[in-house]
Amino acid sequence: MNAPTLATARLTLRSWRPSDRDGLWRMQSDPRTMEFLMPVPDRTASDAVADRAEAHFARHGFGLWVVEAPGVADFAGYCGLVHVPYTEHFTPAVEIGWRFDSAYWGRGYATEAARAALDFGFEKLGLDEIVAITVPVNLRSRAVMERLGMVRDENGDFDLPSTPPSHPLRRQVLYRLRRSQARS
Repeated sequence: MNAPTLATARLTLRSWRPSDRDGLWRMQSDPRTMEFLMPVPDRTASDAVADRAEAHFARHGFGLWVVEAPGVADFAGYCGLVHVPYTEHFTPAVEIGWRFDSAYWGRGYATEAARAALDFGFEKLGLDEIVAITVPVNLRSRAVMERLGMVRDENGDFDLPSTPPSHPLRRQVLYRLRRSQARS
C-alpha cells in the first residue's frame, strides 16, 4: 500500500522509494544524527528500518513518511506516526517521530513535517492523543515537541525496553498532545 502524500509549504511527506534507502543509510551513518539514538550497525539494519516503515503503512494506513524538500533534497529524513511496539504505562499509543539528515537541521523541517503528521493523525485518523519520546538530554527534539504544543508528562519517564539496562539512552521522557489541545 502506498502512503497518502502530505504537503506543507516547503515539504512533501511521501511513500518510500527504493532510492530512499541510500539516503536513509547515509543519515543513519552520521554520528550527529544518531547521537541520541541506538546505532544502526550496517546497511542491512538500515534497510530493515525502511522495511518496517513500509510494513506499518501496509497494516495501518499510516507510518513514517519520507520527507522531501523539493528543489533542495529528495531525502531530507523521515517523519510520521507509528504504533508504539512495546508495553508501557502509556500504551497502547501512537507515537510521532522524526529523524533528519544533519545537513537539513536548523531549517524548521522537523516541526513543519511533524505538524503535518499530527494534523493527519488527529483529523484523518481520529486519534485522541499522540505521544513523543526521547532521551532527557535531546534538547533539539524536546524543543520540537514543545513547539508542536506537546506537554511533558512529568510522571511519564520510563526505561525503553529495547535498550540495555545500563545504556545511557535507556531513560526516556514522555510528551503528550491531545486532539483537543492541538493547534489547527
